Amino acid sequence: MSVDTPRRIVLLRHAKADWPQVSDHDRPLADRGRKDAPVAGHRLADTGITFDLALCSTATRTRETWKLAVQEMPRRPKTVYEERLYEATLGDVLALLNETPDEVNDLLVIGHNPSMHAAADALAGSSEGDAMARMTKSGFPTASFAILGFTGSWKSVEHGVGKLLDYWAPHD
Repeated sequence: MSVDTPRRIVLLRHAKADWPQVSDHDRPLADRGRKDAPVAGHRLADTGITFDLALCSTATRTRETWKLAVQEMPRRPKTVYEERLYEATLGDVLALLNETPDEVNDLLVIGHNPSMHAAADALAGSSEGDAMARMTKSGFPTASFAILGFTGSWKSVEHGVGKLLDYWAPHD
């Protein structure tokens, strides 16, 4: 792979979770989350991006979001359930991105806030159209996603390296 290889990162926040008497890690999706996750998957399919890899938090709500969203996509990418995405800091997310193999051109990350929003904000050195304004206004609610593009190796991913290509939220 050349250093000029175009790549995309899609950061997807899990859909709306319920608050039953279980540990935070084990919280399932709420009814609204079970409705929004397939819609997010359909919107991801509409982007035309064929993901090479999906990294998904091990939390119940992220796994359920991914299970419902991926059914709407034309092809299921290799999926890795990554414990470090649960309660991840921005630094944790950047470290995971830096570890991504260079054979991967398009990566989907299914995680939590505040790290998904922080990563989208930190990586976006520029923005296409009004994507940044929409993301800032909405605050990255559940089942929303940001699409960022950059050129180069995954090891070079750092603050400001990407361009925010699009942002979508289910109830905007």
